[in-house]
Amino acid sequence: MRVIGTAGHVDHGKSTLVQALTGINPDRLKEEQEREMTIDLGFAWMTLPDGEPVSIVDVPGHEDFIKNMLAGVGGIDAALLVIAADEGVMPQTREHMGILHLLNVTAGVVALTKVDLVADPEWLELVKLDITEMLENTSLARARIQEVSARSRKGLPELVAEIQRVLREAPARRDLGQARLPIDRVFTIAGFGTVVTGTLLDGSLNIGEEVEIVPKALKARIRGMQTHKAQVNTAVPGSRLALNLNGVGVEELGRGDVVARPGWLRPTVLVDVRLDVLPGAARPLAHNVTLDFYSGAAEVPCRTLLLDAPEIAPGRSGWAQLRLARPLALAKADRFILRQPSPSQTVGGGTVIDPYPRARHRQLSPQVIERLETLAHGDVQEVFLAALQREEPCPALAAIQASGLGAGAGREALAALLASGQVLALEAGEAAPEEERASGGHAPAVPPASGMRSGAPPTGGFPAKPETGRPAAWPWTGHGPLIVSLTGWQALSQRVLGAVGAYHRQFALRSGMPREELKSRLRLPPRTFLAVLDRLSQSGQLSGDALAVHLPDHRPAFSPEQQSRVDRLLEALALQPYTTPLLAEAEAQVGADVFAALLEQGVLTKVSSEVFFMTTTYQEMVDRVVAHLRANGKITLAEVRDLFKASRKYAQALMEHLDERRITRRVGDERILRVPVSGAPGPDR
Repeated sequence: MRVIGTAGHVDHGKSTLVQALTGINPDRLKEEQEREMTIDLGFAWMTLPDGEPVSIVDVPGHEDFIKNMLAGVGGIDAALLVIAADEGVMPQTREHMGILHLLNVTAGVVALTKVDLVADPEWLELVKLDITEMLENTSLARARIQEVSARSRKGLPELVAEIQRVLREAPARRDLGQARLPIDRVFTIAGFGTVVTGTLLDGSLNIGEEVEIVPKALKARIRGMQTHKAQVNTAVPGSRLALNLNGVGVEELGRGDVVARPGWLRPTVLVDVRLDVLPGAARPLAHNVTLDFYSGAAEVPCRTLLLDAPEIAPGRSGWAQLRLARPLALAKADRFILRQPSPSQTVGGGTVIDPYPRARHRQLSPQVIERLETLAHGDVQEVFLAALQREEPCPALAAIQASGLGAGAGREALAALLASGQVLALEAGEAAPEEERASGGHAPAVPPASGMRSGAPPTGGFPAKPETGRPAAWPWTGHGPLIVSLTGWQALSQRVLGAVGAYHRQFALRSGMPREELKSRLRLPPRTFLAVLDRLSQSGQLSGDALAVHLPDHRPAFSPEQQSRVDRLLEALALQPYTTPLLAEAEAQVGADVFAALLEQGVLTKVSSEVFFMTTTYQEMVDRVVAHLRANGKITLAEVRDLFKASRKYAQALMEHLDERRITRRVGDERILRVPVSGAPGPDR
């Protein structure tokens, strides 16, 4: 299904021509019919001689309603530029033509109306010459001029034939599987509820499916759909639709909101664009000016930040970043218009290159310009890689959606980049069932990584179909594994290894960096953090356990002076193994870091906040207590004290520690042995 949009000066006969072609009066408002002037968008439809149905969006021509005109021409396949023969090219004719050019509408036909009012053939030829000159160097330079009269119906069959030819030669609507419909009207119908209308720009919609209203994050369900007042169960790209939505009120929606399949379309307030300034602009477009931004049916003020020059001259192009006053739902390759609010006039427009830049760019940055050039002109792999580097690390499906390439091209680009090693999968991902791969469907989301573990490193490649050798449609369940570009992985891994190395330098005597501290420093999401540690562990660049990580070659070592203090402490402990100095005194003797390292290395064992022993001594004491319990069945603190010729303080600290370890259990003033395992003390069962 195709959509035609009218354009042209006020009172040049647009609505009259549409009614003559379709039998439908597009002026639906009472005020429009009384004033005989289109104020808001009007809609009609017709069937071409070849049987193709065509929707027509009729827009107002008066300069006061240019905003409404812009809301109607965003999703058209071809333009019907209407120019009255008795007046010729007028100011709004030129502005409408400039807007069509900025929107890159390349298919169209010029309807030279009211030819029955012109008796002078020379005047008619002058008007045609003026039109030809106006169209020169525009997107409609090849548009043919058809002389018509809506009242006498002269030339209407030829106009319809030309419309059919133009639409037949126009490129087909792209279908990236990312359904979205910008809302241009919202109203309610008694007994049905909320109804919205718009042109389905991409993907398909079905009755009964859930949709999301962006940027308002509202959820709704499609209760019914109509095209040209006929009920349909499935809508295809290019359809003019009326959607009956269940779950949202008419007061919650507005022109410019977008109905989309849930999950893929995000609102944005920062947009990187290729910006074209109209040749007829009054002055160059300067940096940091406020303009009105129009895309689809949406309108919002924006701040225009030029990136590669201090200004853009009329007729020239440049890179820019737009800061929108409020969030809008935009996608890569969307066209837009910029207008000066006062005096009201169209300044320029262009193409959305990156709808989700991470931050505000600096002016005249070669890196920024190079990246935008790649996004705008690179091949599919370059475009995918540039989009991934903006989002990474991210799930594979999120990168495909961010690239704007569509499901098929995006997956092929990802498969090629994985095969070449330019993109890495941080997780193996859960393989989809064979029937799911064949259909390209999706199963429940892939489970998150579970931390550092052994096993084969993730491959992350697309398995090939045996019969073709080509990648399967979608080899993973859910959104796929986390992926990252090779350069992104190198930077990310250096961040991790650098943080761990810095920790080793700061705390040279500690065996490793606590995982939670590393996670806090890196500020990575849990899934990403676990996947990164897994890959670094599997590649041998990082070692550790569930509590801490360290570089493989890290070995805590004391300096000569520290080792001397340690030796003196150990000598003293050997002389009095069961009556050690207080923990605080020993810490002061060797230093807090050194004492903590001796505990971590297992040289010393802490049994209370005040008492510690050499680990060999501690194990000997445990063995002797256990032997006593096995022989006698119970033991008291006095017996423990006498066993080691130590004070009650040491005996009590030791036995409370054994209680905590569940080696012994206190019964009154005595301890008994818990159930032993294989001749050794074990947990209570």
